[in-house]
Amino acid sequence: KSTHSLVAKHVTKERWDKVKDIKTKTCGFTLAKACACAIEFDNQHCGIYAGDWDSYKDFAEVFDAVIQDYHGISATAKHTSDMDASKVTGNINKDVPVHSTRIRVGRNIDGFGLSPGITKQQRIDVEKLMSGALAKLSGDLAGTYYPLAGMDETVRQGLVDDHFLFVNGDRNLTVAGMERDWPEGRGIFHNSAKTFLLWVNEEDQTRIISMQQGGDVKGVFERLARGIKAVGDSVKAESGKEFALSEQYGYIHSCPTNLGTGMRASVHVDLPGWTKEGVDKLNARCEVLCVQPRGTRGESGGQTGCTYDISNKHRLGYSEVQLVQVMIDGVNTLWKEDQEWQKKHGM
Repeated sequence: KSTHSLVAKHVTKERWDKVKDIKTKTCGFTLAKACACAIEFDNQHCGIYAGDWDSYKDFAEVFDAVIQDYHGISATAKHTSDMDASKVTGNINKDVPVHSTRIRVGRNIDGFGLSPGITKQQRIDVEKLMSGALAKLSGDLAGTYYPLAGMDETVRQGLVDDHFLFVNGDRNLTVAGMERDWPEGRGIFHNSAKTFLLWVNEEDQTRIISMQQGGDVKGVFERLARGIKAVGDSVKAESGKEFALSEQYGYIHSCPTNLGTGMRASVHVDLPGWTKEGVDKLNARCEVLCVQPRGTRGESGGQTGCTYDISNKHRLGYSEVQLVQVMIDGVNTLWKEDQEWQKKHGM
């Protein structure tokens, strides 16, 4: 039904016929399952998900075309990861009205299915591995893992109030197969300061999040890098398995739009001058700065006042350090220009 999606564009009859009968080894995923959202809905831009790392290999004819188109990379491109926070130069300037900073990535453990295809048992095994690994975190990363299944109502309400809880009922995720056996095998971890979070078995096996009030992007990134390393080391010690990492596509995610870094580094910042000058102009300026403006109510939310969520636009083909740098520089530039607009409009 999504006639304008990347699936409609790249899944030709020839390609479909070539791989339509393949079932992946890790969890018996098929191309039809991968394209479920594009088939079912009429509003998809991408429209395809991977059910396991094998999907990217077995259905490469389709996935490669979609990925190259979406991310604008060449067929021979390689992806390099770099989580060294010391390479980030400067930070968001002290005078910029930033409310909060949040950086998230996704990580999936090699050998288990991805959310759309993962089997019931694999999901339980991932949760067991993760809750074991998280229990070993120490220092400022130490915290508590809360399974969604059988969650106490007071705990649940607390997580809702902190905006930490992820819930079921998303039509896209349901059709893509990500909400099977809900809520079994899912959970949320956070450290005592509520600055380091981990979602288990949502859209990816893990979503790792570092966040805090204010604009210390470098500090948030540094904690994220430490947290990812600590969790990864613990999982490896426990199981011998590592996060799925491809030379071509970086960290493997269930959604091809997240491949590469899988990272969204964002701040909530007030831009009253730009708001007055016009949101269309702000959007165009952000495009040039390689950042993405959103309303502060979330991915599809509207706009509240003059506070925007500004994040890096790219995921694949750039390192994490590069993307954090682009976001920091972009926000500093936008604020400098915002003050010019405020003068112009006599604010």
